[in-house]
Amino acid sequence: MSLSTVPLPEPLAAQADVAWSNILERASAPGAQALQDAVAPAPLASQVARMLACSPFVSDLARRKPALLLELLTSGELQATLPEAQFREGLRGQLEAEGAELSSVLRRYRQRHMLRIVWRDFCRLADTLETVRDTSLLAEACIGEALRVSQQALERRFGTPIGKRSGRPQQLIVLAMGKLGARELNVSSDIDLIFAFPEAGYTDSEKRPISNEEFFTKVGQGVIAALDQITPEGFVFRVDMRLRPYGESGALVHNFTALEEYYQDQGRDWERYALIKANPVTGDADCAAELMLSLRPFIYRRYVDFGVIESLRGMKQMITAEVRRRGLEDNVKLGHGGIREIEFIAQCFQLIRGGRDLGLQQRELLKVLDECAELGCLPRHAVDELKSAYLFLRDSEHAIQGYRDQQTQELPTDELQRLAMATVMGFEEWDTYRAALESHRATVSAHFSELIAPPEDDADAEVAADDSDLWGDNISVEALSDIGFADPEASLQRLHDLRASKRVVALQSEGRERLDQFMPQLLRACGETENPDLALERVLPLVVAVVRRSAYLVLLIENLPALAELVMLCGASPWIAEQMARHPVLLDELLDRASLYQPPDKEELRSELNQQVARLALDDLEAQMDALRYFKAAQVLRVAASEIAGRLPVMKVSDNLTWIAEVILEQVLAVAWANLTHKHGEPQREGEGYGFAVFGYGKLGGIELGYGSDLDLVFVSDAARQGSTSGARALDNTVFYMRLGQRIIHILEARMALGQLYEVDMRLRPDGDSGTLVPSLERFARYQQDDAWTWEHQALVRARFVAGDSGVADRFAGIREQVLCLPRNESEVAAEVVKMRRRMRDHLLPREAPDRFHLKQGSGGIVDIEFIVQFAVLAWANRHPRLAHWSDNVRILETLAREELLPEGEAQALTEAYLQYRGAAHQLALQQQPGEVDAALFATEREQVVRCWNTLFAEAEAIE
Repeated sequence: MSLSTVPLPEPLAAQADVAWSNILERASAPGAQALQDAVAPAPLASQVARMLACSPFVSDLARRKPALLLELLTSGELQATLPEAQFREGLRGQLEAEGAELSSVLRRYRQRHMLRIVWRDFCRLADTLETVRDTSLLAEACIGEALRVSQQALERRFGTPIGKRSGRPQQLIVLAMGKLGARELNVSSDIDLIFAFPEAGYTDSEKRPISNEEFFTKVGQGVIAALDQITPEGFVFRVDMRLRPYGESGALVHNFTALEEYYQDQGRDWERYALIKANPVTGDADCAAELMLSLRPFIYRRYVDFGVIESLRGMKQMITAEVRRRGLEDNVKLGHGGIREIEFIAQCFQLIRGGRDLGLQQRELLKVLDECAELGCLPRHAVDELKSAYLFLRDSEHAIQGYRDQQTQELPTDELQRLAMATVMGFEEWDTYRAALESHRATVSAHFSELIAPPEDDADAEVAADDSDLWGDNISVEALSDIGFADPEASLQRLHDLRASKRVVALQSEGRERLDQFMPQLLRACGETENPDLALERVLPLVVAVVRRSAYLVLLIENLPALAELVMLCGASPWIAEQMARHPVLLDELLDRASLYQPPDKEELRSELNQQVARLALDDLEAQMDALRYFKAAQVLRVAASEIAGRLPVMKVSDNLTWIAEVILEQVLAVAWANLTHKHGEPQREGEGYGFAVFGYGKLGGIELGYGSDLDLVFVSDAARQGSTSGARALDNTVFYMRLGQRIIHILEARMALGQLYEVDMRLRPDGDSGTLVPSLERFARYQQDDAWTWEHQALVRARFVAGDSGVADRFAGIREQVLCLPRNESEVAAEVVKMRRRMRDHLLPREAPDRFHLKQGSGGIVDIEFIVQFAVLAWANRHPRLAHWSDNVRILETLAREELLPEGEAQALTEAYLQYRGAAHQLALQQQPGEVDAALFATEREQVVRCWNTLFAEAEAIE
């Protein structure tokens, strides 16, 4: 019986027919008939022909082992995706059979699965990702079982290795590196491994105890021999151990402490690059997690790491030089536009940004590329092109390697192999395939060339020549004056002070070189501002703060537009300068000018925060708190920058600052809830919500937050007061919600590297500081109706739901509206408002000079307008309930005009004065100035506010 070779080119069809005849000839008569029967169904006939034509590896293996081919043809495994567990379970089952010998079982198992993997890949029954997954799972199974058998044999001789510190049995952790670590192994790859064990100690044998290091060295040697040695059955996987500490000259195994110390003290950037894909494939899961946790600070710097750029640039240059030196143009992995260049692009962003953007801390290349698009590191179209090229190149690699099961990525020169490769790749001829390949490689090469581009040499040389007198021993007053400094003597002294400071004197050579490179650029950037001396004075504290973490200097050296933005913003606002000096990590925000000056709306803020915390466990409190603090600092910087640039009016500034607080409160509540319910279970309540809500008062409630505002909060719950939580460590509901409130306050106020989130004021809750932290809705309603003072009803005017259970929020809103609409004696309300206003002015108004006006507490200022609005709501909402709808002053003033309770012109004047006062307060905050201005500046506005005040409160003022 001849094969169905109709779809194949004639030379390949002839090769398939010869191979099939050889297989049938080698098989026994019954076996030959069984093979012919097995390939009779249409799909299998064409698949067999394709495989025998395009893979001498498959045809040679089938000729030597026709029974293996028959078994696979009849088992259905060639046509199906295997579950992950089957690789390890199938191998263990064979090894546990009586008389099984590790070396031969591993090799036969590898042959069976490699035949299956190449078959499914070449016949396009499996996509690229399944091929690399299955090859990786096969390798993991072989490593794991070789380790298990080797360790068991050694334990019979030397006993069980025991940790000196823990007293527990020890297991070898095999770190899979490179493509195996990411489960992206190709079909004829070696495997890069590192061996580690948790603790030093000794085996527990009474007769022949040996150290854990010696024991696991023997285990490692056994694993390597089982996998790597070539026998008559071939090999399993070639093993490469050169990525371990100290390479080939280093010990074969290291304990966790030794590994951590090595990477901390001697680890190099290329080792960080290599460890990105490191993945423990054996050993105790908790120990493996402990090892990876200890390595993470070495792999990923805590924040954006621009200090690694020069090393990456060097690696890139080495890649380019190697292609030229070794003539790798026809290598689909190492040549221009090859697989390695795509991997380098992805891993560059992982090293630079992975410390902060946790989504980059993944092993799989395609997922990392998608994350690069999400984060804006690469345009989406570039990522799509790189992914398409990567899959094409990996398929090409498999077509090359699956031909003879050889570890090569070189394009074939033999005409028959070229035809086979083109056929596997879906092309009718080699030239058509080659054209498609070159198109993909050109695309990859272009993206690779754009990555970490070297400085423009000519321009840099000119600047360097001009900068000789802007830093170092030759720095001069004349040079500073020439680039725009108005007071060069004072600026020169500041620079001398910087050079003489302890931090600079103690710098190592690399840090000093970076500072020497950075300072002339900084001075030139300052010279471009309106006030170079002031800009330099404000930026220098940042330089002092980061000089020992010179990666930040590299960030600015590599991104001169970001340096220009930094100098401009610091020159415009000492508040921004102080924030940058305190939190240099915010320098990363300067890299994207478009986003810097476009603060997101609330939904965009919520989406951005969700992306930043999506890969953090809700119950990982410290990581969540760190992420929230960075998010707040970065978003507030964007608002401040936009206000300085004139892109945000005062209402929008407060809106944005309030939205930031709201989305943070939502996440803080979610984190606190997860943290407590993990320990105690969920409280008994109706429905699916929290049974708990957070309400903002004051500026938060009025949507009027400023840059340094604290948060006036009230917590309320409506869960069953007699209920308890569902966990093993149950709490009464009241205790649970009290702890929930305490946890929220802790998350907001705890001081960490990035400071606090917010100061919190809880004194507006029922009974103030002496009241329960989380009252029930019923208790809140009773208090407001029966016991609250007028000033507490004034505060309730500005109360607003900001986070938590919407059902609780709806009931709270009903209570609020009912209380605000209570009938009140207008004269009594006026008297109470005037009394409270005088008390506030006596206690809170700084001694005001006659020629100064305190924006908040001064006569005719912000608080007078707020009290006018609050009086209007309390006095008139009973007859005009629309007044109780809003919590912000501007919309209440609009309602007062619509309801004809204030003349429209008067309401408009109050609104304009209020907005102008707040705008001035924001600007003063950015300049770190007290909240007062020249009395003449707002004379007209104050007069209008005072006139309205007198109209409403003249009688009450007279009584007082």
